[in-house]
Amino acid sequence: MPIHHQIRTVATILATITIAALVLTGCNTAVRRNGEDEVSRKLITVWGAEPQNPLLPADTNETGGTKVITALFAGLVYYDADGKTHNDVAKSIDFDGDRTYTVTLRKTRFADGTEVKAHNFVKAWNYAVTHEQSLSNYFKPIKGYTADGSGSLTGVKIVNDTTFTIELAEPLADFPDRLGHVAFYPLPDVAFENMAAFGEHPVGNGPYTLADWTHDKEIRVLTNDHYDGPRKSRNDGLRFMIYPTAEQAYQDLLTNKLDILETMPPNAFSTFEAVLGDRAINQPTAVNQFITIPQKLEYFSGEEGNLRRQAISMAINRKAITTTIYNNVYTPAVDFTAPIVKGYSASIPGHQVLRYNPTKAKELWDQANAISPYIGEFAIAYNADSGHRAWVDAVVEQLKDNLGIDAVGKPYPNYKALRNDITRHTIGCSFRAGWQADYPLISNFLVTSFATGGSANNGDYTSEEFDNLVAAGDKAKTSAAAISYYHQAEEVLFRDLPSIPLWNNNAVGGYSTQVSQVKFGWDSTPLYYRIIKN
Repeated sequence: MPIHHQIRTVATILATITIAALVLTGCNTAVRRNGEDEVSRKLITVWGAEPQNPLLPADTNETGGTKVITALFAGLVYYDADGKTHNDVAKSIDFDGDRTYTVTLRKTRFADGTEVKAHNFVKAWNYAVTHEQSLSNYFKPIKGYTADGSGSLTGVKIVNDTTFTIELAEPLADFPDRLGHVAFYPLPDVAFENMAAFGEHPVGNGPYTLADWTHDKEIRVLTNDHYDGPRKSRNDGLRFMIYPTAEQAYQDLLTNKLDILETMPPNAFSTFEAVLGDRAINQPTAVNQFITIPQKLEYFSGEEGNLRRQAISMAINRKAITTTIYNNVYTPAVDFTAPIVKGYSASIPGHQVLRYNPTKAKELWDQANAISPYIGEFAIAYNADSGHRAWVDAVVEQLKDNLGIDAVGKPYPNYKALRNDITRHTIGCSFRAGWQADYPLISNFLVTSFATGGSANNGDYTSEEFDNLVAAGDKAKTSAAAISYYHQAEEVLFRDLPSIPLWNNNAVGGYSTQVSQVKFGWDSTPLYYRIIKN
């Protein structure tokens, strides 16, 4: 089939969905008013970021795209506000033996009206693996998975239109809880006609359906009338607004031009709760921030590199930054996960390397220089569109003062630009990073970011000892045994410091006077489907 015809196929489906949605919401005509059409006036405006990649579930590994994907698609299960797992497209997930699950689907439809069947899951998962999409390693527990994409998932078999089985390579007690991740979403048949075209105009099975995507400006989604699951939308749709800075987004929130903001510029941390009153959001969440130093970066490998990593960590006064810049809303990190997830510990051996100790830091840096003198600057790359400059500037000054080095910040205009250089391995310096958990388990923080080949292991860290410990944790028969292995794995991370933990984020944000029933979830993401436009 010619490419342009395939694109027209997806576009035609999109147009049909959009027109239907407009009729259903009573917007038969789009009347322009003050530069805004009538459809947009009915939508809830939310803070967004330009997705790095086309909107394909298993190829989306950053928050800007993930928020949109989660609105457009539904998985076998979903996570509620507290991070608990509930069925969505799955009618049941039954455990057979010690490593096989039987999945039965309830009757649901994609936004184009086609039924969601077992093959839509199986085909999507195999496509992700064989095409080595960025989240393909999430399928690693399933029998038949190969890291190089050379094999199909032989452990996933279709029984009939509403039933399929999943056989794991090894027992994995928490596997059903992982199935709410975006990597496990289904794809409609039309996606496989032209995946590139589909990524620009995806057709999902979730609470919303894509209306249009104006790159670097906004993404509009409308309520999907075909979705009848537990995340049924209580509003007409969402308008993801892409801002150049958090400061501009906050000003729009204050003037009701933006309804939902899930971040705050540093200069508002001490005042936003007083300004917004009961419309302010400040709650613990499963998000952390750190500085990643690539393994191949000059001066940062072997014994010399280990000394420098420890020195940089001890030269950072986390408490001073979280107090002066973040008004104690953020908490200095003492491990590689987050306090609200099960298994978190503040006393893992080796965590002392995260304590501020400028004298020890200078000693360690000097020891590294005795091996090989450091020449040049130490840069920290960050995206300038989300309020990171203040803390990067503070860390840079601390490194200058405590280590006597030429430290600098390296700003990128937006998150997409930063992620492009990181994922292409062309970054050439350390970079700010963070992890927003996919599911509320400490294994998600550890395996995804630090296991060999992990989808977010952007520093290319590899350790056989670490890999073996997290693998043992994954296979453990009890939660207590699993957590013990994961804690031992964290001890390895404290020794190697592939990334330097900084602090754990609270979910901070707010909402306008035009909306109600706003609630942020365990992972800091608003539950968009619950929000009501007043």
